[in-house]
Amino acid sequence: MKITDNIKYIGVDDADMHLFESQYVTPDGMCYNSYVILDEKVAVMDTSDHRTIDVWKENLKEALGDRQPDYLIVHHLEPDHASGIAELCALYPDLQVVCSAKAAQMMSQYFDAPLNVLTVKEGDTLSLGRHTLRFIMAPMVHWPEVMVTYDDCDRVLFSADGFGKFGVYEADADDWACEARRYYFNICGKYGTPVSTLLKKAAALDIQKILPLHGPVLEGEKMAEAIRLYTIWSAYDVETEGVFIAHASIHGNTAAAAERLVEILKAKGCPKVAVNDLCRDDLGEAIEDAFRYGKMICMASSYDAGVFPPMYDFLHHLDIKAYQRRRVGIVENGSWAPSAAKTMRPMLEGMKQVELVEPVVTLRGKMKDTDILQLDALADAILA
Repeated sequence: MKITDNIKYIGVDDADMHLFESQYVTPDGMCYNSYVILDEKVAVMDTSDHRTIDVWKENLKEALGDRQPDYLIVHHLEPDHASGIAELCALYPDLQVVCSAKAAQMMSQYFDAPLNVLTVKEGDTLSLGRHTLRFIMAPMVHWPEVMVTYDDCDRVLFSADGFGKFGVYEADADDWACEARRYYFNICGKYGTPVSTLLKKAAALDIQKILPLHGPVLEGEKMAEAIRLYTIWSAYDVETEGVFIAHASIHGNTAAAAERLVEILKAKGCPKVAVNDLCRDDLGEAIEDAFRYGKMICMASSYDAGVFPPMYDFLHHLDIKAYQRRRVGIVENGSWAPSAAKTMRPMLEGMKQVELVEPVVTLRGKMKDTDILQLDALADAILA
């Protein structure tokens, strides 16, 4: 696929990849993007995942024709993008691997044979002829060795895992944000400050296209919208006004209370109420919605003198993804010894700038009229 006159796409779709990183559900598969710049010198931009490496090599061979690559630019050493490095170097012994100093240090973790490595730092350039590549360090977006590359000829940014999304290349072509949002908060969400730093560096460049390692090339209005959303996400700001309800119910009584709370919130004029059943729905989507909305209510059954494990797992994931700057309400349910709140409260209090809203609602088994009054009071408090 032609990206510009001199840049070709040689990435691969893996439609059968349904569990990315062995934890994220990907019903639309995954794509592993790679590119070739054909100039006086030839640069290959990243490789691919081991599952798709044979197809990737065929794409590379077709793009090169009778030429040989001079450089392999490694933006990110994670195996889903770097599994072909050793094979490519074996095919082309004179190839130079261009990467950050940190990536060079990490190479031996993945490859036994020594490689011909050229390390670059912030602001270094590499001339291919008409195309000059400028290297920009992006540590912790989302590994410490990451860098991105700006091509000042075609004015494109090779953005590593930044601006990526779940799905094969053309999945949900008209709705980039849905799977890009879930991808961002689950893959990069912990690293908002480094992402924000990279966005500031990118703002100084004349970028016409963004070429990520996952998902479609972004340009025009789609690129502008992606940058707008990344600015919100990386700052941990609220994208959508509303309330997110996450519930973990053993026998259905807590779930029924969650349904009633949805009705109460909507009746009070809440613009959007999103709900996730932590026992059955995708955890990645729950993480996404927790960050998307400014308010959240956690509703869980008590279990073994603590909280039902699906809720514990959810709150643990929020913590490691640096959940912050949100208002949160708590609803617990316990037939004989309510204990969920005493477990949820300290987990939430340990998160940065998370405000716990009173009252904490305690249910005992099936929801009763008095419980509805408590839910109504919680709804008033969370919307205040």
